[in-house]
Amino acid sequence: MTDTVAHHRSVANGIKMHYAEAGEGPPVVLIHGFPETWYAWRHQIPVLAQQYRLIIPDLRGYGATEKPASGYDKRSMANDIRSLMTNLGIEKAAIIGHDRGARVGLRFCKDHPDAVARFAALDNIPTRLLFGAMNANVANASWFFMFQAVRDLPEALIQGREELWLRYLLSSWTYDPGALSDADIATYVQAYAQPGGLRGPFSDYGAWREDLAQDEVDKDVMLGCPTLALWGSEFEAAKMVDMAAIWRTLADDLTTAPIAWAGHLPHEERPADVNAALQAFLEPWRG
Repeated sequence: MTDTVAHHRSVANGIKMHYAEAGEGPPVVLIHGFPETWYAWRHQIPVLAQQYRLIIPDLRGYGATEKPASGYDKRSMANDIRSLMTNLGIEKAAIIGHDRGARVGLRFCKDHPDAVARFAALDNIPTRLLFGAMNANVANASWFFMFQAVRDLPEALIQGREELWLRYLLSSWTYDPGALSDADIATYVQAYAQPGGLRGPFSDYGAWREDLAQDEVDKDVMLGCPTLALWGSEFEAAKMVDMAAIWRTLADDLTTAPIAWAGHLPHEERPADVNAALQAFLEPWRG
């Protein structure tokens, strides 16, 4: 797969962003989550690139993208994506985001509605609704959300132990704990163990107060584009809430796609099912 993907850098919204590109056709932006990079979409690229021009960035602070000290609120991160699209001559695209990437994608849809053709959110409970549903059980399931938002301490504890940290998260977040190979995990370890590699994710989680404030301002604004909510039916946090009901409060034109036998990383664990759902959702997008 990797030999069919071109890798580039572009200065977008003041930072040097790395992005991968594959395929031709109507543009589709794939935004990874945590603890991933662009590599998270390796199973989707060969399928979707047959019909679409795929733009697959590393988010601010992640992977091979620059890791500044600030700008990890979702409005700034959405502006990174919008600036990258402008650099590439893309005025409108389908936006697909997983986890943190879905938070960026949701903010993108609210702030740049004219630039979004369709929006797919994979395995995500939006920030405002996550905190609104908080109780002891939800807090226990989302412990990493709280821990990684603490300033300085997580980085101090994890630096030098990135493989232990990532292997635990990736294996516990999949229904099949062996769904990711040692080579897959090593790819993520390499990204997060590089100098500054932990700054992005911890700053991303640490921006929750800004994210929550942004979400409160336009909480009554419904998404104006067709929206897909897709999640792994076996992920602990998703089983504690009604995911379809959550996304119905955000989008009128909503399609839902629970993926059986999948945890928090359905696109990596059950790629055939996820690819089928994405292809069906994207089919009307003609550019």
